[in-house]
Amino acid sequence: MELVCPAGTPAALRAAVDAGADAVYCGFADETNARNFPGLNFSRPEMAEAVRYAHRKGTKLLVAINTFPRAGDEAIWHRAVADAAQAGADAVILADLGLIAYTADHHPDLRRHLSVQAAAANPDVINFYAETFGIRRVVLPRVLSVEEIAAINTAVDVETEAFVFGGLCVMAEGRCALSSYITGQSPNMNGVCSPASHVSYAQEDGVLAARLGGYTIHRAPATQAAPYPTLCKGCFKVGAREGYVFEEPASLDASMILPALARAGVSAFKIEGRQRSRAYVAAVVRSFRGVLAEMAEGQAIPAGVLASLAEGQSATVGAYRKIWR
Repeated sequence: MELVCPAGTPAALRAAVDAGADAVYCGFADETNARNFPGLNFSRPEMAEAVRYAHRKGTKLLVAINTFPRAGDEAIWHRAVADAAQAGADAVILADLGLIAYTADHHPDLRRHLSVQAAAANPDVINFYAETFGIRRVVLPRVLSVEEIAAINTAVDVETEAFVFGGLCVMAEGRCALSSYITGQSPNMNGVCSPASHVSYAQEDGVLAARLGGYTIHRAPATQAAPYPTLCKGCFKVGAREGYVFEEPASLDASMILPALARAGVSAFKIEGRQRSRAYVAAVVRSFRGVLAEMAEGQAIPAGVLASLAEGQSATVGAYRKIWR
């Protein structure tokens, strides 16, 4: 099983490689990748050095070019693909149909992975991408149960990659309108979800109010930690009910069901976290390296091994067990 790990900075990349990642994914410091935040990502020279460092240690490097180009500005995304190829990347992770077609035509030898942003969740669409554009691996959306993943893998001829730890999206990757409604910046086109420039906190009547773009997303009492104000994980009033309508502010932790995912035919396990520190990346990668070693030896996976690294120390298996509301 391949362990695919995040790197938002050159330091995080070195930490992931040294901790035992089989592959590391990262992006350029512009809007071509879906984690386009100040202080993150790689310049062109940094990406070339990252490839050299990873390859010296036997690790693959994947470049995420997984936002959707604006009409008239396609050259920005085309240049990113060319620069990834020139740097020696092992694959590019793409979402936009036109950009995938461009890459297949202009860089046919560059391995192409389909991003979770493309939301390919059934065999028909996966086979279309594979047969038409030579996609070699699909990152599966976080809407599928283990049984559904197994059914997909019996009907496709490409590798599948599944998220197993880290932040949870609203489970509609590639189609987010919530954050852009409040901030004016699109996660799917600008690569910015709930940007820190639009976040503020205020003490009000003994509670901490967390706001995004002027809208109150959470109100946490002093005894509780206030989650980061991401709209899809906000607290809403719906009729007589008040609570988390879309998704709770918790991390995905599928470490306990890795054997089931392996039996379902998943080729690679993916960790989310390009906005996290190098210490976090190193700790998560080392933990998963240990879990995979125990799994390979047929040992039971200890419960809660990653609990301290989960967002708010709260975790869920998400859609893998289809238990959301």
